[in-house]
Amino acid sequence: MYSTILLDIEGTTTPIDFVHKILFPYAKERVRGYVSDNYSQLATEMRLLRGECDDDAEYASEITGPESAADYLEYLIDKDRKSTPLKTIQGLIWRTGYENGSLKAIVYKDVPDAFRRWTSKGKSVAIYSSGSVLAQKLLFAHTELGDLTEYISDYFDTHFGNKTAPKSYSYICSKLGGQAENVLFVSDSMNELEAAKAAGLDTRLSIRPGNEEVQDYKGHVSIETLDELE
Repeated sequence: MYSTILLDIEGTTTPIDFVHKILFPYAKERVRGYVSDNYSQLATEMRLLRGECDDDAEYASEITGPESAADYLEYLIDKDRKSTPLKTIQGLIWRTGYENGSLKAIVYKDVPDAFRRWTSKGKSVAIYSSGSVLAQKLLFAHTELGDLTEYISDYFDTHFGNKTAPKSYSYICSKLGGQAENVLFVSDSMNELEAAKAAGLDTRLSIRPGNEEVQDYKGHVSIETLDELE
């Protein structure tokens, strides 16, 4: 029986439309100004971004300064790339929006009750998303249904590995201090579920309105709300 519920965000706790139609455009509209104003403070992110750009066979230009960096970041947003430096910069931009009230996160209505139910039974709630840990914490701290961070014990992003690699889930389980069989992973992505299953985790496929339709569940049990998980 699982003692930790590890959750994806997009399509699991939060509607895909909120991410793609609100968060991504919000960051894209502001990324050029943010990079220009904070270029020297983003030295680590720029170093990672240059390396990523140099290795990108689909992108012809180089990063030589703030403008070309912003060009590449906008390109990555349009491609929905799971780029670690992009996700870090998006999180920093969203922080301003959450703090000034121009952004308010949306979670499904069953999420707060599920978090309360699980933690009251001694289970742990953890998040694993391609969005940065900062972005995850901001989202759950500023939802329309209140601050939910008190129920979440751990956050993981792509610094802990690619979400489609089994070793990422093994690493996360080691960080959680438990065995893989004690962790339940919930996601709308079949590739992620297959990776988690290969690492020994139990899994559930999240079926939510607006999620991409899955034809073959490949043995993964599906759920339509978190109310189905005790």
